[in-house]
Amino acid sequence: MSLEYTDHRRDPDAWAKELGVSRAAIDLYLASDVIDLHVDTFIWARMYGYDLAKRHGTGLFDARYYGQADLPRMREAQIGGAIWVITTNPVRSSRGRAEAFARNVARLRAKLASCADDVAVVRDAGEYARARADGKHAAFIGIQGGSALDAPGALDLIPERLVVRITLVHLYNSSLGVTSAPSAGGGDGGLTPAGKDYVRQLDSRRIFVDLAHIHRRGFFDAVEAHDRSLPLIVTHTGVSGVFPHWRSLDDEQLRAVADSGGTVGIMYHAPFLGRRGAGKRASRVVDHIEHVVKTVGEDHASLGSDWDGAIVTPRDMKTCLELPKLVELMLQRGMREETIRKVLGANYLRALRHLRGAASA
Repeated sequence: MSLEYTDHRRDPDAWAKELGVSRAAIDLYLASDVIDLHVDTFIWARMYGYDLAKRHGTGLFDARYYGQADLPRMREAQIGGAIWVITTNPVRSSRGRAEAFARNVARLRAKLASCADDVAVVRDAGEYARARADGKHAAFIGIQGGSALDAPGALDLIPERLVVRITLVHLYNSSLGVTSAPSAGGGDGGLTPAGKDYVRQLDSRRIFVDLAHIHRRGFFDAVEAHDRSLPLIVTHTGVSGVFPHWRSLDDEQLRAVADSGGTVGIMYHAPFLGRRGAGKRASRVVDHIEHVVKTVGEDHASLGSDWDGAIVTPRDMKTCLELPKLVELMLQRGMREETIRKVLGANYLRALRHLRGAASA
């Protein structure tokens, strides 16, 4: 099956005009690896039968909460790669969560495989490069909520190197540790002994330890338990240096990720980007990116949209189709082209090569 979409590479001037950006922004965007660290669209496929291979509109709420991404629009937006996420349902038992993961990963792989003319499931930087050379979108697979596989031996359910990252905790406390979400409450904020062992198991399997959503104390427990020779990652977050919030990382946390050689993906949920409507503009996303760059350097900032993760996107960048506007905004801030390339995808690829090497064995 081939996806239907407009290939804007054929007329970049028209694309620039359509988006209201400069040709320089489009050229830089098209010449870069563009990779998103957190796309949550699969959750709507699981809940409501949202077809990832079908082009959708912006839905009932004008791209609020859902309707922000699908494979045809990702292709049209020239997004070279993304981590497609399987989010864990915490209500199930430990065994039930593992069984649900097995079903969901098979379902996601089957849907992606049905679009084989346009999409390739990839596990490392070498496979990413081959997919891109073949003109395909490179789909990485991730898990949000490590409790999906917290039963003894459950991590062995992951097909060989298929899952590239696991977010330790989500919006709820689990056997592994405590969320940063204030509604969850309870606990001292730290990782449990099982959580610390889980970090070590992820390291041994060369799966990114993703520290989005975790309580600050648990964050540093994970840093302590983690193999210092491997990069950490935070796939979708804000930064408190721009907007203090329970979903933001402070500068000490940014430094911990940077010291590991990892990267931090900035998300697009307006209420997490700024108060009183400030987050409704894409420029606020750039504020957060810029803070990471200024605080820990240009090698540690990435894109982590959280598209379709029940988020409210900036109103001038409602869906994945408007993503080049971020490049225009970064250029207007005077950011170097090389810095922008790193933010768009090169930083993630560097961390991935560090974690897994250049190619599969």
